[in-house]
Amino acid sequence: MIARGKGLLLITLLSCGESAKHDYVVTQSFPHDTSAYTQGLLYHAGALYESTGEYGHSSVRRVELATGRSTASVALPTTRFGEGLARFGDRLYQLTWQSHIGYVYDLTTLARVDSFSYEGEGWGLTSDTASLIMSDGTDTLRFLDPRTYQVIRKVGVRDGESPLKKINELELVRGVLLANIYQSDWVVAIEPATGRIRRWIDLVGLLPERSRTATTDVLNGIAYDAEQDRLFVTGKRWPTVFELRLTIPTDSR
Repeated sequence: MIARGKGLLLITLLSCGESAKHDYVVTQSFPHDTSAYTQGLLYHAGALYESTGEYGHSSVRRVELATGRSTASVALPTTRFGEGLARFGDRLYQLTWQSHIGYVYDLTTLARVDSFSYEGEGWGLTSDTASLIMSDGTDTLRFLDPRTYQVIRKVGVRDGESPLKKINELELVRGVLLANIYQSDWVVAIEPATGRIRRWIDLVGLLPERSRTATTDVLNGIAYDAEQDRLFVTGKRWPTVFELRLTIPTDSR
């Protein structure tokens, strides 16, 4: 269900008389490494930072936006499957899928400086001003202290009265959580205080069929440039990172 209403978040409404075929408009596109099984994506100081998955191929890397070229990369142990990625201060935090362990890196050097453990699976990760926000494939989001890694609180995500599962990659955009729903072309806008879904955003057709190959996988990866108000989206082994302008509200009032 898609509610309609006045938008407050990252919205440029179409001018009177215009019509939108989708919930988005592509404003720019950039190259993306088609070997990257994208699990986590963020933007900081002119560069993308990306966590890639799959056993034996997982990494955390710094990527030039304009070229898609990796300028620094650290491989995970072959027994670890990389997942969500977040920045808090001068550190990067990376989850792994079923190993119950996360890694912490120096933002500048990508040197590993710490690790932490958690229960359950690791899926998506982002941060606000006080905590890391983690998804685990269930309908529950966990808020972690970035210094002690302890759970501060939990929030259940609800679509009306129904729990919403398969919440994957996360990005906090002007106080609202945007989340990929795994194995779909949908992104949801979540109120982090309550878990209420403000909006379903349909990204169907973002990657054209002509750009897909036998190894192209699902939509996954959201990053936000707060200084220039730019939203970036990609997918697992996609050839492109898309800069988007949303054409629908994300506040359901």
